[in-house]
Amino acid sequence: MPQKLTLKKIAQDLKVSISTVSKALRDSHEISVETRDKIKDYAKKYNYKPNNIALSLKNQKTKKIGVIIPEIVHHFFATVISGIEKVANDKGYQVIICLSGESFDKEVVNMDMLANGSIDGFIMSLSKETLERQDYHHLREVLNQGMPIVMFDRAVEGIPCDKIIIDDVAAAQSATEFLLRKGKSKLAIISTVDYVNVGRLRTQGFKEALLKRGIEVSDKDVLKIEDTENSTTIIENFLKDTDYDGIIAVNELFAVTASKALQKLGKSIPDDASIIAFTDGMLSKYASPTLTTIGQKGEDMGGLAAAKLIERLEAPQTIEESYETVIVKTSLVERESTP
Repeated sequence: MPQKLTLKKIAQDLKVSISTVSKALRDSHEISVETRDKIKDYAKKYNYKPNNIALSLKNQKTKKIGVIIPEIVHHFFATVISGIEKVANDKGYQVIICLSGESFDKEVVNMDMLANGSIDGFIMSLSKETLERQDYHHLREVLNQGMPIVMFDRAVEGIPCDKIIIDDVAAAQSATEFLLRKGKSKLAIISTVDYVNVGRLRTQGFKEALLKRGIEVSDKDVLKIEDTENSTTIIENFLKDTDYDGIIAVNELFAVTASKALQKLGKSIPDDASIIAFTDGMLSKYASPTLTTIGQKGEDMGGLAAAKLIERLEAPQTIEESYETVIVKTSLVERESTP
């Protein structure tokens, strides 16, 4: 049986990116006429069927929701999926889950695959590469074809869809102020690179809380990690250089790594240094010492995302649509890593 022609296969055969193929097949002026013609001729020659044809034939609902997340190893995303499935199943919908693996191309391929009539709408948190590139054409194409999207956690402005998020700035301010009230004065934040919006916003909240107290903020007190695989070495080297007594980490992995690094340096937690992590997951509960966290309520976020998407799917079409950004409240869960 001949292999089905996909966006990925066309990209490989013509040695261009998946994004270029996707745009060319939709006559985007971002792609040169020569490249557009080459891609379209190739697609025609091998009988490629773009998804908008399948979508135009799709009048009946599948009662399925597509969920695309960056990864599943983090407890947060697992709890979001749990919340999505509970609400979706209660309303008679099934859930199909795909992982982007933080890859833009894989995110595009996943959307292309699911949008061919397999599902009715998407719930998604964007990959790091998508945020870095700021290329959202695949989202706009799906929306233009009449499929609603609900974004959660990593959401971006400018895309007409509902969003379920936390107030990352306020949550980081709250964590920072908590450490200051506990008598900690030399604080640092272990974050992601700025193009990952949650890391940028949490860093902003950290800085704002210090400035409100009249505490000078230095860039050297902000560690931005892009290479997660080598985060242990990066965090250990960062904590060797300065005698911090309070650490905020934007995820549990960074927090646990920081805790081990500080103990390796002979520091007692929480007496010599306190730690607060975002996401109240299993790592925080079973770390030694256990970690104080900002609970993001992933299950609530997932449930709200599913409810909002299904509401869109089942509502009658209106000429003008307004979209909602729902902010889920966080909570500080105190454990052994803070006094």
